[in-house]
Amino acid sequence: MLAAVPVLAVAQSSPDENLVQYVRPIIGTQRMGHVYPGATVPFGMVQLSPDTDTIPYEMNGKYNPDVYKYCAGYQYDDKTIVGFSHTHFSGTGHSDLGDFLIMPTVGALKLNPGVADQPRSGFRSAFSHTTETAEADYYKVKLDDYNILAELTASTRVGMHQYTFPATDQAHIILDMMSGIYNYEDKNVWTFVRVENDTLVTGWRQTNGWGRTRTEYFALSFSKPFIQYGAANYGKKQVYRGFWGKFNQNHNFPDIAGKQIRLYFDFRTAEGEKIKLKMALSSVSTEGALLNLRAEVPGWDFEQVKKEGQASWNRELAKARIDAAREEKENFYTSLYHAFINPTVYMDVDGSYRGLDQVNHKAEGFVNYTTFSLWDTHRALHPLFNILEPARNADMIKSMLVHFDQSTQHMLPIWSHYANENWCMSGYHSVSVIADAIVKGNTPFDANKALDACIATAGHRDFMGLGAYIDKGYVPSENSGTSVSNTLEYAYDDWSIAQAAKKLGRMDVYTTFLKRSENYKNVWDASIGYMRPRLSDGSFRKEFDVLSTNDQGFIEGNAWNYSLYVPHDPAALITMMGGKQRFVRHLDSLFTMDLPDKFFAETEDITRDGIIGNYVHGNEPSHHVAYLYNWTDQPWKTQERVRMILKKQYRNAPDGLGGNDDCGQMSAWYIFSTLGFYPVAPGSDQYALGSPAVNGAILHLENGKDLVIEVQGQGEKNVYVKKVLLNGQPLNRRYITHQEIMAGGKLVFYMSEKH
Repeated sequence: MLAAVPVLAVAQSSPDENLVQYVRPIIGTQRMGHVYPGATVPFGMVQLSPDTDTIPYEMNGKYNPDVYKYCAGYQYDDKTIVGFSHTHFSGTGHSDLGDFLIMPTVGALKLNPGVADQPRSGFRSAFSHTTETAEADYYKVKLDDYNILAELTASTRVGMHQYTFPATDQAHIILDMMSGIYNYEDKNVWTFVRVENDTLVTGWRQTNGWGRTRTEYFALSFSKPFIQYGAANYGKKQVYRGFWGKFNQNHNFPDIAGKQIRLYFDFRTAEGEKIKLKMALSSVSTEGALLNLRAEVPGWDFEQVKKEGQASWNRELAKARIDAAREEKENFYTSLYHAFINPTVYMDVDGSYRGLDQVNHKAEGFVNYTTFSLWDTHRALHPLFNILEPARNADMIKSMLVHFDQSTQHMLPIWSHYANENWCMSGYHSVSVIADAIVKGNTPFDANKALDACIATAGHRDFMGLGAYIDKGYVPSENSGTSVSNTLEYAYDDWSIAQAAKKLGRMDVYTTFLKRSENYKNVWDASIGYMRPRLSDGSFRKEFDVLSTNDQGFIEGNAWNYSLYVPHDPAALITMMGGKQRFVRHLDSLFTMDLPDKFFAETEDITRDGIIGNYVHGNEPSHHVAYLYNWTDQPWKTQERVRMILKKQYRNAPDGLGGNDDCGQMSAWYIFSTLGFYPVAPGSDQYALGSPAVNGAILHLENGKDLVIEVQGQGEKNVYVKKVLLNGQPLNRRYITHQEIMAGGKLVFYMSEKH
């Protein structure tokens, strides 16, 4: 007989434990992680962080591949910091933002950042990781060239700086309106700065980049009056400049405008004197930025802002308490931290926001969000929100629906940020997010209206071969370089629409889209056993390499990985691939074979770090693959593979992520898998069981209930699950439902060294 199961230690011990201590923002700052180590609160509009170089997007008219390392602005290996900007993406494989860079300096004024190999050639400063501290909503570093201690913290809409200066008559604070991430000469459409008085500056800039028409406003307040100020305009000489030449606009002139401008503000400081700055952002107006500033950070108590920000993080992190060794806690809570950065709040404190139609709106009864990296985050991040953040997730869906209303294309978001649709990646995965919420009953929005928006989006014939897909059942190779992955992703999205329609009783829609969801079969080449590009005449493309990730019909993947992308119908896929035994052999080979570098050398988002065999964990289309053994006679291999991936792809180091975090998706995979289950097909109410990597956990749910996860016999070698009990009863299936999770109770895994 089994001994009585003890109450989980973490449930008794420390409900008020400060979980912020386990967050390591530096994880993923090097190479492929592309996260930033600065100050932000959960889902905050401000991401205040250091930028370590000014790499241009293009050189000599061509793309500069070195810029890819700076998607988040910060590179751990760099030796200098050029300043601290207020907006960043977390873990993306493309970039934008980097708005309103601030840099404190002393000595002779320099208004050019200089170059990395000659640090003193500009205003950048050397720094050392030995004097660098990165925590949730707090960053500190010594700027060695100036003997200035820089500290950063933030509220939702306000970034707060605290600079400790040496004694000097030449203290400067530089405001760089030119700097940006993925920057190039013509990215700034226009910038404007107005010096309101000797402690307050307002302004805005409009950029043309990943977000084609993006406008951001600010209000900047200083704790100490500046004694003088000035500006330099680095833009091309304009043919017509009006009659502004009658003023000296470079010195103490309060009305500055141009495409490429930098400003400076001068001070005298005593030894150890602190100058504090508060910069509030708004998408609507400088008036809105001032409103945000005065509402969120009315005073100058830096420590109080930091305390409140870290308390907000602790409240969010405490929704999942785990019992584990410290290293595992650091990985888990850093992952939860990354998962709760995006999407980001995108409205002023009064609800005002700039819409996709470039008109100012007011969010009534919901929080408006932006930064929807949906190709990535529909897979696990939004399903995680449906468990831990259901109210926020519903507001995110409401934000998608107003995006639809404001769209001239009448489409839901594809990849959108800052009142812009950037059309990045493939599929129309907002429908997955919406369907997942509908199926799981998280619908404090008009579910039928949301379904109508999904249907309209899925019928938009001029989007990425969708018209041909509707007519032929697949995207022809002539129509798209990613024709196969487009077909597979559309088929999954169609299935998710069908599930939402079934939940709402709209059976005509269900029937139509369920049939469309079988279109993945139309790009299956049975003669070779892989998904393959198909031409308009119905024949398969002759030139084809199942290992290459370049120009083979797939986006960020190869045929070996993408041939497994039928998350909504694994049983049919297994039959199509020759049955369970052959399918298991295919999965085994995926994890154990060798993939030479030449097969992904031209694919920027795939590196050796994120690959195990030929399994590309660093790219999201494979994230469900380890769980597919659950549909075979060898589910224990899911348990084995999941624990292997957790160990190999996540660790507490600057290069501790095996791929881009992609706005939290990589981290969401880790969170689910560590807890012991994963949403293979969002839009279903089922989560496939895996192998928990913690001793236990408690999920504190918004409905007031707790799900207690106990793990008996946990160990590094004990990766196999012998049995699972739910509320004392055997769970004789390989999944748990959403309803069972949200009902709370006790889920017990019994682990073993043998399968």
